[in-house]
Amino acid sequence: MQDYRNGESELEQLLLWPHGAPLAVGETDEDIPAITPYLVEGDNRPAIVVCPGGGYGMRADHEGDPIARWLNGLGISAFVLRYRVAPYQYPCALMDAQRALRYVRSEADFFRIDPKRVGLLGFSAGGHLTANAGTSYDAGNAEAADHIDRESCRPDLLVLCYPVITLTDPFTHTGSRDNLLGKNAEQSRIEEMSNERNVTADTPPTFLWHTSDDGAVPVENSMLFAAALSKHKVPFDLHVYAHGRHGLGLANDQPHAVGWTDACASWLELQGFK
Repeated sequence: MQDYRNGESELEQLLLWPHGAPLAVGETDEDIPAITPYLVEGDNRPAIVVCPGGGYGMRADHEGDPIARWLNGLGISAFVLRYRVAPYQYPCALMDAQRALRYVRSEADFFRIDPKRVGLLGFSAGGHLTANAGTSYDAGNAEAADHIDRESCRPDLLVLCYPVITLTDPFTHTGSRDNLLGKNAEQSRIEEMSNERNVTADTPPTFLWHTSDDGAVPVENSMLFAAALSKHKVPFDLHVYAHGRHGLGLANDQPHAVGWTDACASWLELQGFK
């Protein structure tokens, strides 16, 4: 694999499908899913793919680069995902997240990461994408011509930050649902894409955090997913903070909710991501 370094310590954006993504309808950056790697020194490091939020209509910068740098501070290599958003609809974003996980594993030696310790982290709608990928995956196709497609797309753990989980009323985030499925989506599809319904005993261990007064994505989203994990005996951490607006990111301006990063760091160490 060629050296993608741009003269600094990081790597440039890497296209997930260099010859064009499935279902792509154009050639702008928004039609071309990619990952930006943030690599730490050392060999056999854990890695996490980061999915910024944005209601499936955009990707919030403060939930990308700063999160990757925080993970680097924990000794974890990070990959910020540029996944497709509206007017793209399901399943494009899911395909992009699955491809990112396969890609990172396929080039584990180059990235100097452990292919058995690759997690997925998402905020808000990126949390829905993360939960979707964590409940909808496969082991790869050993016969695939593309070596990337031979890799598993199952995340080894999930980190869900004030996530959109359900697409059903009354707790969904309507904008995310409309962007993902369209305003006239059938109820059966809405229920199918409500991730609390898709948890199994094989769902990866999960860390969740939310604020109880989130005015955009109700805290019930995290609680529904945690309840499903509990039902299936999947290990999880759930942290609900008393106050904080939606979209806090690292929450550096929230003296109470800022504690989520320390709690998550402790949980990641518990999972062997150190």
